[in-house]
Order: sequence, then C-alpha cells, then structure tokens
Amino acid sequence: MLTLTHPAAPAYRIDGRALRQALTQAFEDSSGDTSDLRRRAVSILKEAWDLSRASILSHVDEGKGGLATARSLAKVADEVVSALWDFTLTHVYRARNPTEGERLSLVAVGGYGRGELAPHSDLDLLFLRAWKETSHSESVIEFILYTLWDLGIKVGHSSRTVDETLKFARGDHTIMTALLERRHIAGDTELVQQLEDRMASEGLKSNMFDFVSAKLEERDSRHFKAGATRYVVEPNIKEGKGGLRDLHTLFWIAQFMAAADAGQTKPRIVGEKRKADWGVLDRLLTDKERDIFLRAFDFLWKVRILMHQAAGRAEERLSFDLQPEIARRMGFVDRQGEPNVERFMRRYFVTSKEVGALTRIFCTKLEAQQAKPLARLSNMLQSGLMNLNKADHPGFVVTQGRLSVNSPDIFQKSPVAMFLLFKMADRLMLDLHPDAFTAIARNLKLVTPSLRRNPEAARLFLDLLVRGRNPYKTLSMMSETGLLGRYIPEFGRIVAQTQFNMYHAFTVDEHTLRAIDIIHGIDTGRYKGEHPLASSIMPQLVDKESLYLAMLLHDTGKGGEHGQEIGGEIAAKKACERLGLPEWKIEQVAWLVRHHLVLSDYAQKRDVSDPETVAAFAQIVETPERLRLLLILTVADIRAVGPGVWNAWKGQLMRDLVAATESAFRGGRGNDAVAQVRQELSQRAQERRTELSDKNDDMAAWLETMDESYLFSFSADDIKSHAALVWSTFDSEPAAKARIDIGRNATAFSISADDRPGLFADLSRAFANMGGNVVGAQVFTSSSGHALDVFYVQDSQGLPFGHDDAQRMKQAEQQLEQAALGHLPPPVAYRSAMAGRTAAFAIAPTVAFDDASKANATIIEVSGRDRPGLLADLVDVMARLRMDIASAHIDCYGERAVDAFYVTDHFKKSQLTAGQKQVLKKQLLQVLEQAEQPPKKPLTQARASLAR
Repeated sequence: MLTLTHPAAPAYRIDGRALRQALTQAFEDSSGDTSDLRRRAVSILKEAWDLSRASILSHVDEGKGGLATARSLAKVADEVVSALWDFTLTHVYRARNPTEGERLSLVAVGGYGRGELAPHSDLDLLFLRAWKETSHSESVIEFILYTLWDLGIKVGHSSRTVDETLKFARGDHTIMTALLERRHIAGDTELVQQLEDRMASEGLKSNMFDFVSAKLEERDSRHFKAGATRYVVEPNIKEGKGGLRDLHTLFWIAQFMAAADAGQTKPRIVGEKRKADWGVLDRLLTDKERDIFLRAFDFLWKVRILMHQAAGRAEERLSFDLQPEIARRMGFVDRQGEPNVERFMRRYFVTSKEVGALTRIFCTKLEAQQAKPLARLSNMLQSGLMNLNKADHPGFVVTQGRLSVNSPDIFQKSPVAMFLLFKMADRLMLDLHPDAFTAIARNLKLVTPSLRRNPEAARLFLDLLVRGRNPYKTLSMMSETGLLGRYIPEFGRIVAQTQFNMYHAFTVDEHTLRAIDIIHGIDTGRYKGEHPLASSIMPQLVDKESLYLAMLLHDTGKGGEHGQEIGGEIAAKKACERLGLPEWKIEQVAWLVRHHLVLSDYAQKRDVSDPETVAAFAQIVETPERLRLLLILTVADIRAVGPGVWNAWKGQLMRDLVAATESAFRGGRGNDAVAQVRQELSQRAQERRTELSDKNDDMAAWLETMDESYLFSFSADDIKSHAALVWSTFDSEPAAKARIDIGRNATAFSISADDRPGLFADLSRAFANMGGNVVGAQVFTSSSGHALDVFYVQDSQGLPFGHDDAQRMKQAEQQLEQAALGHLPPPVAYRSAMAGRTAAFAIAPTVAFDDASKANATIIEVSGRDRPGLLADLVDVMARLRMDIASAHIDCYGERAVDAFYVTDHFKKSQLTAGQKQVLKKQLLQVLEQAEQPPKKPLTQARASLAR
C-alpha cells in the first residue's frame, strides 16, 4: 500500500454532461464577447480538471496500477477537451451548415492518443482540416488552444489536412510514430475516417525497414544522451536505458509492422471502442515475455506518476531527492539492514534489466523477420566466422552474427558448457543470441554446489576474468543471464544493489565490472598516459589473478552485517576456497579486499610526507607486491565510481605515498620502522638541500629553517618559487601568489606571512568569501616563526579557481594578503547549487581523535554534510580554542565532507588533552550540524550510506 503524503482529496468523478450544461449556462450568462466566454469556460473547466485529477492522484494506492492511473488521467483530459470543443463550436464559433473549408476534427496523438498521461504530460493534438486554413478554423483552433493554456495545460499541436498529415508522416518518423497512436476526440467523424482509410491503404509496408531502423537509431541516440548504461543511480525513467521509452519503442515498431502487414490493412472504424492493442506484441514476444512487458510498463508508469506528483512538474529523472519519497509511497520498508530506498532502487534496476532482455529478444526476432539489418555481418567477415571450422562445443552455432545454441537442453548433459559458451563469445568477440540467453537462464538450477567447485568450470571462469579479450563485456553478459551471480553467490548479492549517497554513480555490480575493465585497460596499456605508474608496475606483478579476483569481490561486504571490509574479506575467502585456489592466494585476495580502502585513506587523510604515516602504512602493507597490487586496485576502484571522481590531485597523493613506502621497503624493516623511515628521509632531505642550494647561500640558509617534510612536498621549481615569495616581503608584510597546478587540477595559492594564532582560519575564511572550494592545504612554519601556507582551490565546477579570469586571481591574491593581516570582511554566505538534492540525505556528523599515528600532534577527523564555508567554520573553532593546525587534508564523498587536521596545543606544542578534546568535539559537532537551509523542505529523508 502506498502511504499518502497528503490527506486524500474528496472523491470526484468528472461528468461530461454536467460539464456541458454548466458551459451552456455560462454562455447564456455571458456578454457574448469571446474573451468573456473564454474566462467563464476556464473557470468551469479548471474546477473540473483540478478536482478530478486530485481525486485520481490521491487514490493511486487503491488497487490501481500505474497504467490504470495514467489512463484515468487521460479520460479526464478527454472529457475536458471534448467539452471545450463542443462549447467552442456550439456557442463561440458555430457553423450551422459547415462548408467544406469549415469541416474540422480533433485527434489525440502520441501518448495522449494512446490514452496515457502522467500528471504533467503534454497533450498532443492534431486539428484535422478538410481544406486549407480558413478564418473559421483558425479562430476555433486559437480559442481552444488559448483556453487550454489558461488552464495550465501544456499542449503540443498541429493543424493539417489528411494529405498534409500523410505527407509529413512519410517524411518524419517522429510524426509517423505519434500518428500511429491517433485517437478521435471530437469533431467531423467522416474526416477522421478518411485518415484511417488512407493510413490503411497507402503503403506503410514500403517504409517499414526505414521506420524500424529510425526508431532503433533514435533509441541508441537517446541512450547516449541519457547515459549508455541502465545502471546509473539517478536514472531517467522515461528516456534512459531500460526505461519507459524503450518499451514504447518496442510497441511502436510492433504497431507499425501490424499496420503494414498485408493481411491487416482493414481500416479502423471511427467510433468503435478501442483499448490498447497489446496483441500487436504477439508476433514478437511469447506470452511470458508479454507479461513481463506489461508488468514493467505498469511499474515504471506508477513510479513516473509519483515522481510528477512529488516534484510538482514533469520530472523524469529519479533523482536522489525524490528517491526516498517514491520508495515510501511505493510501500517499501527497511528490511534486514537494507534501507527502503535501496530496496526500491534495486527493484527499479531489476525491472530495467528485464526491459533490456525484452529489447534484446525483440530486436533479434526483428532480424529474423528481416525488419532490421544484420549489422554484424561485416564483423563476421572480418573475424573469419564465415570460415569457422571448430566451435568450443558441438552444440554452439553462429546465428545472425550472434553466438547461439542448437538446443535449449544443451546444458543438461554438461553444465560446464555454459562457461564454454562465454569463452567462445569472448574469443570471437560476439554477443549472445537471445536463444542462448534464454537457455542459460532456464538452466541456472544446474549451477549447484558441485558445479561451483568443479575445477574445469573454475579454470574457464578465471580465464575469462583474467585473460579474456573483453572481460567487462563478457562478465556483463554473464551477469545479465544470471549465471555470474549464481556461480559466485557473493557477487549475486550485490547485483542491482545501490548505495544511497551522491558519491557513487552506478549500482554496486556495475561499478565492480567497470573497475575490472579499468584493470584490464591498465593491463593492456590503454591507460599509459593517464596512469603511468600503475601501467608501469602492472607487468611486475607476480600474481594478476589475485588482483582481478579481489576487484570482483571487493564490494561483496556492502550492506552486510559485518561491514564493507570485514564482510568482504569473509565473502572473498568463501568464494576463493570454492574456486579451488591455493591457501596463499586465498589469503592474498582476502587481504586485498579487507584493505582495499587503506591506500586512499592514508593518501587523502594523512600527511604523506610524515615518516610516521609512511611507517604505519608500510607496516600494514608489508611487501612491495602487495603495494603494487593495492595501487592498481585503488586506482581502478576510484576511477570506476563515476565521472570526475578520480583526479590528478588524488593520483599525486597516492604516487607520493607509494614512492615513500617503496623507499622504506628498500631501507629494510627492523623493529623501529619509524626510525628507519625518518633516517631515510633525513638522508634524502640533506641531499635535496644540497641540490637546491647549489652555490646559493641565501637558499641554503632558508632551507635549514624549513622542516624536512616541506622538502618532499614540492618540486624544485615550487620550492624556488616559494623562496622568492618569502624574500619578496618587507617589514613582515604578507605576500600571496597563485598559479595553476595542472597535475592537481587546482589553483595553488602560496601565502607567506608571519605566523600567528588564527592565520590558517582567516585564510580559509577568505577563500570561503571568494566562493572557492579548498580541496587541500599544507601548513609550514619555519624555525624563525615565518608561515608558508599553501592552499589548493577549485571553483564550483571542479576546475582550478580563476583559471579563465586572471583579474579574479589577482584580486584573490590581494584579499589573501589582507586576510593574513587579520583584515576580513563579514562572512559571505553562498548557497550550494546542490542544497536541494543533498537535503534528502540524513547525515550523522562525527568527530574522531587519533593520538597514536603522530607523536607530537593529535589527528582530528571530522565528517558531516558538505556545504560552502564548512572548512572555514571548522578551523575557526580550532583557532578560538588556541589550537595550531599543522596540516589539513580535505576530501569529499558526494554529499559528505571528510576532513582531517593535524592539530597541536598552541602553548605546549603537544597533543591535545582529554579536556580539550571534549570541548573541541562539542563545538565541532555544532558546526557540522549547522546544515545549509535547502531552497525547499525535502519530501522525505533517508540515511546516507557510508559505504565507499
């Protein structure tokens, strides 16, 4: 049952006869002026329109599916539009004896013609004329359209003769599509019958091939615009892959073929009662497939109607701010730790997957009926399939450019042959024929515990995963059939699973398969330019199999009772043990799954130039092989999250940490790892000082005042630039300099000033006032008490701040110099463009302290809802409590900010006391709880997923 957001509207049923009587009375009471008539008509029709629709929409949960509701809304439109037509032609522009030029009819086309409307759908109308436009027809059409617009109805309209209608339809497949679903609403019946007769007799069949091709090309173009995969976590329910429009496309093609069939050219009889003719699907779908079609159609319609209702507009994207509300109204509840919103989205993606399977079956049958070109024929020739002399199994055949089976029972004798089928498909770069899909789906019961432990099945599966030509494509097909989730049940648990946060762009299973594709790309040299380090170390790996398996299983703990890392480790051990792997490899895979987040955590939340950070990380990793495996795993994992998540800044941090860890490994691993790393860094620091200060006494003197960590944080050119900045100041005046850091995709602002309490806080506030987004910051203080702070800043688009505006960058430098002196204007409040969307997430703020990782500083990790000015507000608290910030590490996971600060007591230069922590935590939580006010109150909130 749906839970209603508002009390149900009083039951109201529109009465066409009463509506016409009211309109007639309005005519009799009017002055006869057309503007007065339209005003009176609008008043009457508006009340009927609003009350009847409100009644329907407030009772969506009373046993009606989405399609039934859509049809009820269309019937309301029929009554209003037909009553308006009668009023116009009876009282406003009456033609008692209409001439040929005054004959006029009204036809619904498109979705409205099909008899389906969402709450904010357009009404598509065809005004059918018998002759060229006359003053009478022009006046009638104008009065009707203006009245409908005054009612707040969006109308798509055209005015044509029968000849013009057919001419435009033949030349434009979009018009032809709309016309397929024509339906007479009002007016001249004979005129509409002429259209029906001509549509039935004038050669639709000759255009069938073009129409089918155009519809499929249109679908592909639509998918490209909306996103090439159906597994995006904010899907377009109408235009996206696996959405309503895909089902419409199948129905349109079936309609056109039925209309063009020589045996079905009898014209429709105008006035006959007609329901949606689902029978046109019978020639291309089985009864079971048609049931799946109708079930998906009804589900998607219901979701779409609720989306329109909740958003108050024609919203087609199932965005994060709508998902909790729609989940609640669809009746989904939390179950076994899975939030209702994630359960609802899983249902959506399963439905979308079913739509994809129907499309695949439908298109293949079109090919068999020669309605669609054999697009793969050229590929067959190129790959030598025409001369294929040996299949991987005698029961495999190539049909219409796809790999198929000669019998649906082929797998009964040898279930392992299911894996052979995919191996052959991968070897020959072929899609599977729907018959093969169906054969596998029907035989999934053969995937028994025995088959999961079959050595030959394991060998074939690992060959596909690790050594396949295109593992993403092959594993995706395997997942679509259900075989992958059945064979690896740990993976099956995350199929169609979503995480309710803005960090992930895809479902968990799609993210996993994309990550495997990225590893394969690194393995084959596809990413040499973008990931040079990962590409260079890939050939050095001793065990690639562990890497691919860890990637396949890395997220299998998500949503489980043990948590992402531990649950994933348990699942990985079970899966690898069934695959018959040796014990050392099982432990390797399990370790990688357990620690797949550790490299990104250390790189992005800790000071990678700190010996204690490097030593702690090295102790976790233990071996150079694990370090190499972890780097490639992390790169692929982050990059597969979604567009824009991986960036040069993260890459640089990881490379720095990996380089420092490799250096620590080369130095040996004794009892005191920190001392060894520190000794190694000290030696390298001295070498770097000598190199940078070559015959330059001023540089040598300045470098002696700077901490060793500074020397490893910047390039030689950066250090020389910093020195020049420091020397450019006189009488303790601050100086600021900006430059674009291409590697980090941010603008680097270097500020030189005398150190003082609150300096970092004032600089952070200055960036907040400018509307800059600080993505990283480094704080250095010389032994002489001079501060050098470096901020990495992006604009609201994720690009380097001021990259296209030199004047803005210059102004920023001046404002920073004033801020360094303590001269700050009042804080500027910026509203985030994401405030409305992020309001749907319930985010619990956290503050945690770590004294173990740094001997003379406390590391503070804070997490909460991201918003403009958050960093400035956080460091303001620390400044007021007389705490010094040694470094800041800024990160963001969608709607959630996750920042880490190295902090010391200002007076004692030591870690914080328990009392200081208590006071600090209370005030930081107050800042984190000051959520930005969204432009409007969110419909329903849901707990944001912490999974990464």
